[in-house]
Amino acid sequence: MLFLLILGLGAIWVFSENARNVTQLDRWGKGQIIDAAFFLSSERATLAVASAIGICLYDITSTDEACFFSDTFMSSSSVAFSPDGRLLASGGSLDGTIRLWDVASGQLVRTLEGPTGRVTSVAFSPDGRLLASGGSLDGTIRLWDVQSGRLVRTLEGRWVQSVAFAPDGRLLASGSEDKTVRLWDVASGQLVRTLEGHTGWVHSVAFSPDGRLLASASDDKTVRLWDVASGQLVRTLEGHTGWVRSVAFSPDGRLLASASDDKTVRLWDAQTGALLRTLEGHTDRVRSVAFAPDGRLLASVSDDNTVRLWDVASGQLVRTLEGHTDWVRSVAFSPDGRLLASVSYWSTTIQLWDAPTGALLRTLKGHTDWVLSVAFSPDGRLLASGSWDKTVRLWDVARGQLVRTLEGHTGRVTSVAFAPDGRLLASGSGDGTVRLWDAQTGALLRTLEGHTGRVRSVAFAPDGRLLASGSGDGTVRLWDAQTGALLRTLEGHTDWVRSVAFAPDGRLLASVSDDNTVRLWDVASGQLVRTLEGHTGPVESVAFAPDGRLLASGSWDKTVRLWEVATGALLRTLEGHTSPVLSVAFTPDGRLLASRSWDKTVRLWEVAP
Repeated sequence: MLFLLILGLGAIWVFSENARNVTQLDRWGKGQIIDAAFFLSSERATLAVASAIGICLYDITSTDEACFFSDTFMSSSSVAFSPDGRLLASGGSLDGTIRLWDVASGQLVRTLEGPTGRVTSVAFSPDGRLLASGGSLDGTIRLWDVQSGRLVRTLEGRWVQSVAFAPDGRLLASGSEDKTVRLWDVASGQLVRTLEGHTGWVHSVAFSPDGRLLASASDDKTVRLWDVASGQLVRTLEGHTGWVRSVAFSPDGRLLASASDDKTVRLWDAQTGALLRTLEGHTDRVRSVAFAPDGRLLASVSDDNTVRLWDVASGQLVRTLEGHTDWVRSVAFSPDGRLLASVSYWSTTIQLWDAPTGALLRTLKGHTDWVLSVAFSPDGRLLASGSWDKTVRLWDVARGQLVRTLEGHTGRVTSVAFAPDGRLLASGSGDGTVRLWDAQTGALLRTLEGHTGRVRSVAFAPDGRLLASGSGDGTVRLWDAQTGALLRTLEGHTDWVRSVAFAPDGRLLASVSDDNTVRLWDVASGQLVRTLEGHTGPVESVAFAPDGRLLASGSWDKTVRLWEVATGALLRTLEGHTSPVLSVAFTPDGRLLASRSWDKTVRLWEVAP
């Protein structure tokens, strides 16, 4: 009995005589799922899922999940395991990069600067020495040396959608938006042959295990089989009623799987072209297919936000893991504690909630891209929001109306903060700058420059005279809020600084980082007071209690930790979130703590009776 993984990069086993006994086994994934890849060894079976949020690795046996993300991209459009399973390559659909990850640790090994635009496909050569990447905008295929990260050569294709190595590694196939399939000589980079016949974009290509056949899937709703040696069309497989997104051969080459916008997966006899089975169950387009290495699983990747695993032998549903649609990104309390503002990943809107009852009061619409950060003015009348659309917007809280749009940043706005008197508004951006605005008129007062990485967080001191900023360059900077002068650079973190917060008396500054630590600094001297250790993952957010005695931190280890500021002692670990905790905020009276997470929830914790 064998399994088929309905994904997109590999080829694995399913026998035609078993193909009619397939039922759903599992559903995995987070957000809009785009691609997946399987690796099987004597020690583990691992599924990598690429989505609009990042990459998650699943242990097939235990269903343990490990997700890792990079702040410089918010989406992965393609993933592939190296032949030995030690590396995972991901193509980012937003920033044009390819990333290599260490599977065991989840650490980023190397970033390859790819084409200008979306990386649509990645594939390792059979010996694992080369990595091929295709880009749809600049139309190139790039070959990389995996060990060094060096670009070996660039092949001039046309709007490439998919790449695949032949089993012997000598040929590379590419499918393109120009309706053609191209065969390339890997050693020389020369174009060997162009296969024409499709009448729509070619989304996927796959070699048979013996290298004699090449399958291609297209917008013309067909799968085509080609003779590699001659370039002749062998047969056309028809039956799908929507675009065909992905194809994969079984390891013995007897079966071919295809995934389509018609919400089905189809299994074909690769020798005769006969349709053996139509697998139904997805409620949206199926993007990718792949056979599991041992043939015991069948999985499918769909825009219904699930990866489905199908047990071919027993037909039993073992487990269902529901995927998330929108992960909560940022939260903020109004000054009186009665309102809570929240934004979700991939959302252009802001939700205002009644904090005591949890009722949704209104939704603020106006941003043209994802909202990244929100902050209330001190009097609670205005709400500021920063967005991927590079703007800051000011909203009238009572009416839910857009008051003003502040433009000037050349990168996404990651953080916003009002001065204590409400007159100034600070914004931090991916362009590496902090901007100070007149909150009443919207006029840009000054631009603070100096960081060499993205500004992740901004915060005013309680008296409004100082402004702190935390950056991807690993530093915290203190600025004079009136003049814009850089007063001090605080160094000590060994990775990105994600959040900064002043103590209520302004004497201490807290910063958190991807180095898994919380650091407390003396504002007057700039000296490090203490380092709080205990989190086992990057720390995303930090907040002081209103009386300054407690400090809360939220981490990718899925916990919120409460610390005693005076001693640095860990007082309590709050557990319950099932994904990274990305924001924490105390109510003005200090009795409640809100935490928001990638598990799509905002949780309220009782801190004091």
